[in-house]
Amino acid sequence: MLRSYALTDIGRRRQLNQDFIYCSETPVGNLPNVFIVADGMGGHNAGDYASVLAVETVVEEIGTSFEKSPVKVLEHAITKANTILRQRASENFSLSGMGTTLVAATCIGRYLEVANVGDSRLYVIGDEITQITEDHSLVEEMVRMGGIDREEARNHPDKNIITRAVGARDDVEIDFFNLELQTGDMVLLCSDGLTNMVDDEMIRRILKNGGSLKDRVEELVETANRNGGKDNISVIVIEPLTDEVEHD
Repeated sequence: MLRSYALTDIGRRRQLNQDFIYCSETPVGNLPNVFIVADGMGGHNAGDYASVLAVETVVEEIGTSFEKSPVKVLEHAITKANTILRQRASENFSLSGMGTTLVAATCIGRYLEVANVGDSRLYVIGDEITQITEDHSLVEEMVRMGGIDREEARNHPDKNIITRAVGARDDVEIDFFNLELQTGDMVLLCSDGLTNMVDDEMIRRILKNGGSLKDRVEELVETANRNGGKDNISVIVIEPLTDEVEHD
């Protein structure tokens, strides 16, 4: 039996929440469950419009897809969302330049399928915390090239510059990940409003602390706000294999 809890918060500094989340423990089309975090960008209200439109389009496309392969379902849905965002932006000057990150996941038995564009993240938390997605950001590219280390990346002035987004270009490049989960693993989807304010080890400690899933998710958001809350904060935590017993 899969369990989840989702929460989005405006944070301490923003006037508007440009994040949008979607959480369904029940089937959507051919997928047994769907979880999405999107972090919109663009002037005025274009960012929140972009995240909502992208997520709603993805969910609608998943719901009507005849594809059986989760990767194909997600790829088609995100590509369609990219097309719709480009189209709306071309029709309305005030939406020009809008885009959104998008990380989506579905749990199929013991397996997790993930699609990612941008710098919202998916982690798996067991005994350790492991970032599964790779940030599509300028700073992440600098880390990969060896120009800066992880600690410098956390506070770099250009850390908000992303290199891929849904709606940014005519063609969207999507990363896909597939992994097998172990009993007791938790899955975290989040926007950078969490990870810029709370380091990975603190995230792991809070999620492994015990207490209800709701309490732990709320504590993550509260900690991000306590540490400055500089951005909108979105968190989805999933416990995919709660009723399974491990056999030797």
